[in-house]
Amino acid sequence: MREILGRRRRLLFRRKGMPAPLEAALTCATAWQWPVLPGAGLKTSGGRGDRGRGCACPDPECAVPGAHPFDPGLLAATTDERMVRWWWANRPTAPIVLATGGTAPCAVSLPAAAAERALVALEEMGMRLGPVVATPTRWSLLVAPYTLERLGELLFAKDWVPSSLRFHGEGGYLVLPPSEAVGGQVRWERAPLPGSASPWLPDVEAVVDALVEASTSAPDGGSRLAY
Repeated sequence: MREILGRRRRLLFRRKGMPAPLEAALTCATAWQWPVLPGAGLKTSGGRGDRGRGCACPDPECAVPGAHPFDPGLLAATTDERMVRWWWANRPTAPIVLATGGTAPCAVSLPAAAAERALVALEEMGMRLGPVVATPTRWSLLVAPYTLERLGELLFAKDWVPSSLRFHGEGGYLVLPPSEAVGGQVRWERAPLPGSASPWLPDVEAVVDALVEASTSAPDGGSRLAY
């Protein structure tokens, strides 16, 4: 116990005064054992360090500017503290990208406006949720790791699933706070408890079941949630 408490104190001491992206990346990698890597980020413009709206990657038609792996690639994601420190020492404002699946969290995401209504509906149903990541366009509900095979079986068993749901599982990724995205900051809509061990995560089936129920439970038979 003393060894564990001492390690936590040393970790807090090392992080005092460090940049927020590095601190968040270290928390994910070392405290929660979530493999992370720096994202492409947004290019600068105007010569004063102002952030432009384009992606720093070479693709002028990038569909998710800044919010994706580029160099290094997704397979480089790690929980190694030294590597995380080196990455963010060289790129202190780089987005934090979580490699989903395996032993890391997965996620179910939906459009931001619908997600806000969905969370209210899920609370009314008594659904226990884990952390929720919010970007200007989509919110992601973190769930326990699942395999692509299990996800396929889950969706096959459903008569209907909202078409705008996206699933971030094995081989996928998710941008975590406090990264910068086109249109605004990535933030925690529901943050993990500060100082806690690896955050609790609900089962993907429970979350999908609740979302389907919430979207089809209007008194007139219509949808309560416009996905």
